[in-house]
Amino acid sequence: MVVQVIESLAQFKEIINGKTPAIIDFWATWCGPCRAISPVLDKFSDQAEFEGVKFYKVDVDAQAEIGQEVGIRAMPTFMLFQNGSKAGELVGANPQKLQDLVKTGCSLLSKE
Repeated sequence: MVVQVIESLAQFKEIINGKTPAIIDFWATWCGPCRAISPVLDKFSDQAEFEGVKFYKVDVDAQAEIGQEVGIRAMPTFMLFQNGSKAGELVGANPQKLQDLVKTGCSLLSKE
Protein backbone atom coordinates (compact mmCIF):
# COMPACT_ATOMS: atom_id res chain seq x y z
CA MET A 1 0.00 0.00 0.00
CA VAL A 2 1.20 3.48 -0.78
CA VAL A 3 1.50 5.94 2.10
CA GLN A 4 -1.32 8.41 1.48
CA VAL A 5 -1.11 12.15 2.11
CA ILE A 6 -3.83 13.65 4.32
CA GLU A 7 -4.99 16.90 2.73
CA SER A 8 -7.57 18.24 5.22
CA LEU A 9 -8.76 18.18 8.83
CA ALA A 10 -12.04 16.57 7.70
CA GLN A 11 -10.12 13.76 5.96
CA PHE A 12 -7.94 13.32 9.06
CA LYS A 13 -10.98 13.00 11.34
CA GLU A 14 -12.59 10.47 9.00
CA ILE A 15 -9.42 8.34 9.02
CA ILE A 16 -8.84 8.37 12.78
CA ASN A 17 -12.48 7.53 13.49
CA GLY A 18 -12.41 4.49 11.20
CA LYS A 19 -12.27 0.84 12.24
CA THR A 20 -9.01 0.28 10.35
CA PRO A 21 -5.85 0.94 12.38
CA ALA A 22 -4.08 3.97 10.88
CA ILE A 23 -0.42 4.96 11.34
CA ILE A 24 0.04 8.67 10.68
CA ASP A 25 3.45 10.24 10.11
CA PHE A 26 3.52 13.90 11.16
CA TRP A 27 6.50 15.40 9.33
CA ALA A 28 7.89 18.59 7.77
CA THR A 29 9.83 19.15 4.54
CA TRP A 30 12.70 20.88 6.41
CA CYS A 31 13.08 18.01 8.93
CA GLY A 32 16.15 15.86 8.20
CA PRO A 33 15.14 12.94 10.47
CA CYS A 34 11.69 12.96 8.82
CA ARG A 35 13.26 12.51 5.40
CA ALA A 36 15.58 9.80 6.76
CA ILE A 37 12.79 7.62 8.19
CA SER A 38 10.29 8.15 5.37
CA PRO A 39 11.65 5.22 3.29
CA VAL A 40 11.29 2.97 6.35
CA LEU A 41 7.59 3.84 6.63
CA ASP A 42 7.20 3.26 2.89
CA LYS A 43 8.81 -0.18 3.27
CA PHE A 44 6.50 -1.16 6.14
CA SER A 45 3.45 -0.05 4.14
CA ASP A 46 4.41 -2.55 1.40
CA GLN A 47 5.04 -5.55 3.67
CA ALA A 48 2.40 -8.29 3.63
CA GLU A 49 2.76 -8.88 7.38
CA PHE A 50 1.41 -5.36 7.99
CA GLU A 51 -1.53 -5.69 5.60
CA GLY A 52 -4.66 -4.34 7.20
CA VAL A 53 -2.96 -1.31 8.73
CA LYS A 54 -3.22 1.89 6.69
CA PHE A 55 -0.37 4.39 6.43
CA TYR A 56 -0.69 8.17 6.08
CA LYS A 57 1.44 11.34 6.17
CA VAL A 58 0.62 14.85 7.36
CA ASP A 59 2.89 17.76 6.44
CA VAL A 60 2.50 19.81 9.63
CA ASP A 61 3.40 23.05 7.83
CA ALA A 62 0.78 22.55 5.12
CA GLN A 63 -1.81 21.17 7.57
CA ALA A 64 -1.06 23.12 10.75
CA GLU A 65 -4.64 22.70 11.98
CA ILE A 66 -4.19 18.91 12.14
CA GLY A 67 -0.89 19.24 14.00
CA GLN A 68 -2.56 21.51 16.54
CA GLU A 69 -5.52 19.14 16.89
CA VAL A 70 -3.26 16.32 18.14
CA GLY A 71 -0.62 18.47 19.85
CA ILE A 72 2.42 17.82 17.67
CA ARG A 73 5.51 19.30 19.32
CA ALA A 74 8.34 17.52 17.48
CA MET A 75 8.91 15.83 14.16
CA PRO A 76 8.74 13.16 13.17
CA THR A 77 5.86 12.00 15.33
CA PHE A 78 4.01 8.81 14.46
CA MET A 79 0.57 8.14 15.89
CA LEU A 80 -1.63 5.06 15.72
CA PHE A 81 -5.39 5.62 15.70
CA GLN A 82 -8.43 3.35 15.58
CA ASN A 83 -12.11 4.08 16.30
CA GLY A 84 -11.35 7.68 17.26
CA SER A 85 -8.79 6.75 19.92
CA LYS A 86 -5.03 7.12 19.90
CA ALA A 87 -3.62 3.63 20.42
CA GLY A 88 0.07 4.50 20.29
CA GLU A 89 2.66 7.20 19.64
CA LEU A 90 6.32 7.48 18.75
CA VAL A 91 8.33 10.70 18.72
CA GLY A 92 11.58 10.49 16.77
CA ALA A 93 13.09 8.60 13.86
CA ASN A 94 13.63 5.17 15.42
CA PRO A 95 13.04 2.37 12.86
CA GLN A 96 12.73 -0.41 15.47
CA LYS A 97 10.21 1.51 17.57
CA LEU A 98 8.29 2.44 14.42
CA GLN A 99 8.09 -1.24 13.53
CA ASP A 100 6.83 -1.95 17.06
CA LEU A 101 4.12 0.69 16.60
CA VAL A 102 3.07 -0.90 13.30
CA LYS A 103 2.92 -4.30 15.03
CA THR A 104 0.69 -2.76 17.68
CA GLY A 105 -1.57 -1.63 14.84
CA CYS A 106 -1.66 -5.18 13.52
CA SER A 107 -2.62 -6.49 16.97
CA LEU A 108 -5.67 -4.20 16.90
CA LEU A 109 -6.94 -6.04 13.82
CA SER A 110 -7.65 -9.15 15.90
CA LYS A 111 -9.71 -7.10 18.38
CA GLU A 112 -12.23 -5.78 15.85
